Amino acid sequence: MALPLSVMAAEPVTTAATAAAPVASGGVAGQLTQLVFGLLLVVGLIFLLAWLLRRVQQAGPAGKGQVIELIGSRALGPRDRLMLVQVGNEQILLGLSPGTITALHVLKEPVQVPAATPTATPEFAQRLMELLGKDQKDKK
Repeated sequence: MALPLSVMAAEPVTTAATAAAPVASGGVAGQLTQLVFGLLLVVGLIFLLAWLLRRVQQAGPAGKGQVIELIGSRALGPRDRLMLVQVGNEQILLGLSPGTITALHVLKEPVQVPAATPTATPEFAQRLMELLGKDQKDKK
């Protein structure tokens, strides 16, 4: 008699396990789908916010209305730079290195910056345009 009782006791567990298996696998697929869509939504939201942030920063005050203006810069090494900055009527030479900005010199007479000159087309780009048959002279 002990054998039939153990078989009967094991039968509902087996039936319950087989009945729950399709529900669990469908639930896992549903959860995985929900997870993927949630992840895509968050990544899309990050890109949207980055795009909006760039648009808002571009719509800010124009460069002419700013008090501090970058006159020029020169790389001294892979991580060190010299920068000439104009603040009001003074020009300051700054030394930039990782984690440090040092005022090197305040110029008594401001450096005269030439008017914006048209940038020359690099030689490679000029040759490429000639090879493609789109010479700059044809456009004028």
